[in-house]
Amino acid sequence: MRTSRVIVLAAAALVVSGCTTTITGTPTAGVSEQLGPKGPVPAGLERFYGQPLTWRDCRSMIHDDESKSAFTAKGAECSLLSVPLDYAKPDGRTIAVGVLRLRASGEKVGSLIINPGGPGGSGMSAASYIAGKAKKTALVRRFDIVGFDPRGVGASEPRIECLDDAEMDAERVAPSLDTVPEVEAENKQFADKCVQRSGGAEVLANVGTRDVVRDMDVLRSALGEEKLDYLGYSYGTRIGTAYAEAFPGNIRSMVLDGAVDPTEDPVRQGINQVKGFEQALDAYFGQCGRCKVTGKPQLESLIRPLEDKPLRVGDRSLSLSDASTGIAAALYNDEYWPVLTQALEELAEGKGDTLLLLADAYLGRDDKGEYTNLMAALTAIRCVDEPRITDRGQLAATAQQIAEGTKGTFMADTDPPLPALDTCAFWPVPNTSEPHQPKVAGIPTLLVISTTGDPATPYEAGVNLAKDLNGRLITYRATQHTAFLEGSSCVDNAGVDYLVELKLPAKDLIC
Repeated sequence: MRTSRVIVLAAAALVVSGCTTTITGTPTAGVSEQLGPKGPVPAGLERFYGQPLTWRDCRSMIHDDESKSAFTAKGAECSLLSVPLDYAKPDGRTIAVGVLRLRASGEKVGSLIINPGGPGGSGMSAASYIAGKAKKTALVRRFDIVGFDPRGVGASEPRIECLDDAEMDAERVAPSLDTVPEVEAENKQFADKCVQRSGGAEVLANVGTRDVVRDMDVLRSALGEEKLDYLGYSYGTRIGTAYAEAFPGNIRSMVLDGAVDPTEDPVRQGINQVKGFEQALDAYFGQCGRCKVTGKPQLESLIRPLEDKPLRVGDRSLSLSDASTGIAAALYNDEYWPVLTQALEELAEGKGDTLLLLADAYLGRDDKGEYTNLMAALTAIRCVDEPRITDRGQLAATAQQIAEGTKGTFMADTDPPLPALDTCAFWPVPNTSEPHQPKVAGIPTLLVISTTGDPATPYEAGVNLAKDLNGRLITYRATQHTAFLEGSSCVDNAGVDYLVELKLPAKDLIC
């Protein structure tokens, strides 16, 4: 399923008890803890909201290099949350959602649930990472830091799977397809493999954000929390927004950083994202006074030949697609710009090692050639979250809209995109969401953070989301994707004060 650079840029029945058992101290392997049900319980879901969680050493749930590092963090404990595959059939098939927790070191406020975005990012790994970043703040003293792998992702079961490792490698270096029938045949084949390897159409029908937020409410209750405390980054802001719509009375606090605008359709989101990366690339070249690659024309001349002749890197090759992906990965944060400089200097010398490593990191490939299921999950979740174009009469107009909207940008393809049905057009189940103005009457004031030079979720999306949710906005002046716990004391202090004390900035804040 080769996609244009425009699109590329863009883880036994339970008996309910009325009593609550409190476990003190550090749980050992296999300790069961029942703290729910807490808060409102939807009819028919009592056994899920009141389920005990059995906490164990996380090492038994390690499944890739990322989890190996995160799941061995000191104090990390893991469990599996049981939820219905289809909430319309609560007595039917159940699935398991992986959960990781690091306990508060002091007097506890509650459980801070984290999602890092994607879609398809591991909340379990993110919780371990965030706890490390926040170790000098009140967050780790006052909150249990909790992450869950959304259904289909990471340690959750069943996992979304589409291409195997060898197919992923081959896909990255395959030449671009030139005709609409070729593109559509490959997109359909990809969709078919997702169905076959993920457990069938019923699984794929229920992996969207609509269902993830219901899992998150079950988790809130099972953790013994009357109200939700939530930190969502990037796509995680979509989860937060959807939760606010579904459960407006169940929120204590919510920080949404790097917003996805719920009113935008996928085409407009993609165009704005390309423009965001273009802005970040301009900022990179603007500070790169002594670089050997000094601007976009020179960069284009270096990577364009890779379309016809990928560059050998050991026993692998650097394709045009991978080069573009590697460059985009390094534009997510200006801390990575020195790595980008090294990668481009190597490319000018005929070497592609660092660019390939950057692309591997972005696409979830480790040094053994094994991939996480991030990209498969991203596709599956977007296909059920977003409206898709199945009317061929719309394709030409959409292709023209993309071409015009991204004209002159480095990340756009030189040729206009083909008017072909994409993978989601062949998805076997309908989408469950549409772009819309959120309906969130009754929610408390939330905190939205938006960065002026964010390439992946452009600044205006955060401005719009703060208005949609009647939230308080923190504007961070920087070139990077997301800001909370990334080194700005202005942003961090405001966010921690809000989460711990419910103390909001008196007015919208600029950092």
